[in-house]
Amino acid sequence: MESSASSSTLWLQITSGRGPEECAWVVYHLAERLEEKAHEQGLRSHRVHEEPGSSKETLRSVLIEVEGEGVEGWASHWVGTVQWIGRSLFRPTHKRKNWFVGVELLEPPPDVPSVQEKDLSVEVYRGSGPGGQHRNKVSTAIRITHQPTGIVVQAEEERSQTANRRRAMARLEQTLQTRGEVQEKRASQQRWSQHNALERGNAVRVYRGERFRLVRASELSVS
Repeated sequence: MESSASSSTLWLQITSGRGPEECAWVVYHLAERLEEKAHEQGLRSHRVHEEPGSSKETLRSVLIEVEGEGVEGWASHWVGTVQWIGRSLFRPTHKRKNWFVGVELLEPPPDVPSVQEKDLSVEVYRGSGPGGQHRNKVSTAIRITHQPTGIVVQAEEERSQTANRRRAMARLEQTLQTRGEVQEKRASQQRWSQHNALERGNAVRVYRGERFRLVRASELSVS
C-alpha cells in the first residue's frame, strides 16, 4: 500500500528560550525522546539545525524535520511547554526543581524558494524584556522585512543571531503562504502564545529525574 500520497513533512523546534543551562540539558534529552518516538511510529526524522549549549549533553535549541503518514496528528501531542522535574546537574545546591522548555511547530520552507535575498531588509537589534547581562550587551534579535509585500517578521527568543534568523525566516515563509491579513494575525498570535506559555507551565509533557522518565503526557491524562 502506498503511503507517500498522504505523507507530510513538518518541523518541530525545541527551545530553551532564555532559560539556563538546565533547560538546555532538557532540550538535548527531549530531542532524543522525540526522535525515538517518531521512529517507533514509522516516521522519518533528521536534525536540520542545532544550537549547542556550553556543557556536555546540552542544546539551546534544535530544529527537527519529521516526515511520514499521520505526522500532523502525532506532532500535535508534542507542541507546547514541556516540564522536567529534577535537581540541577550543574548547580547541586540550587533549590529549583522545575524546568521548562518549549516545542513549536513550524512549516518547512517550500522546495522552490519563494524568498530571494535581494528582497529582504534584515535588521539586528537588542531584544527587550528579561534575559540578564547577555541580552543587554549583545544584539542577537532579528527583524526581517519582505520588501515586495511589506511583511515584517522578527525573532528574539534565542541567544544566537543565527538561530533567531532561522526562526524569523521560517515565520516569513509561513506568512507568505497564508497572505490574508486575518490569517497572518491569527498565526502570529498562536505562535507567540506558545512562547508566553513556556515560562508559566500548562505542560503537555512532564519528565522526571536524570533518566528523563515520562510521568505525564496530555494525550494520556485529563489533568
